[in-house]
Amino acid sequence: MLDNIKLAADAATLSPIALFLQADWIVKGVMIGLLLASIYVWAVIFTHGRSVGKLMGASERFERDFWRAGNLDKFYDENGREELPSAKILAAGISEWRRSTAGKNVDRDGTRERLGIAMNAAIAGEVDRLAEKIGTLATIGSVAPFVGLFGTVWGIMRSFTAIAASNNSSLAVVAPGIAEALFATAIGLFAAIPAVIAYNAFSQRLNRLESRLGRFADGLHATFSRELEVEA
Repeated sequence: MLDNIKLAADAATLSPIALFLQADWIVKGVMIGLLLASIYVWAVIFTHGRSVGKLMGASERFERDFWRAGNLDKFYDENGREELPSAKILAAGISEWRRSTAGKNVDRDGTRERLGIAMNAAIAGEVDRLAEKIGTLATIGSVAPFVGLFGTVWGIMRSFTAIAASNNSSLAVVAPGIAEALFATAIGLFAAIPAVIAYNAFSQRLNRLESRLGRFADGLHATFSRELEVEA
């Protein structure tokens, strides 16, 4: 009976909350920082994941409606101000088209080149804007394990200090410090693993979106190029 009570007390002492409370201020700071990083990671996963999914679906509908429209200028005037990546590509193309064809003498080769540059710049801007938050995920995924490792090293150092102070190397003396150390490592991995997985998933989605926008820009470029040949 007494052994069971002792085991229960030891288990309570090694619980996550007890390990946090027993840790010194440096290890506590490491744990708190990693927990905040983990909360940020999950917030980005839910918010950014939903927003990118909505943008991709809305851009797909925008492009489908655009190719079905009979009048390009009319469609742009009615829908070109939407906050969608495809709408930004269309706006960049239309804006450059109107500037390049405003005069009497139109440089057709120059117009084609400027159209391509303007739309490619718009694609890069949209991708960079969407990739801002996932860059933080990459940083957390690469740094968090080392921060946790710092907590681990510090906890082990405290364990050796406890051994030296008590002249006792029994497990009861070193277990709390080692448990704190391993707990810090676990929190670091808890923050890093979702961050790396989410970063890879978001990167793939952004690559697909960039490819889609590139195809849309190529289609626009071909449309403008045919219009130049008609005017010639």
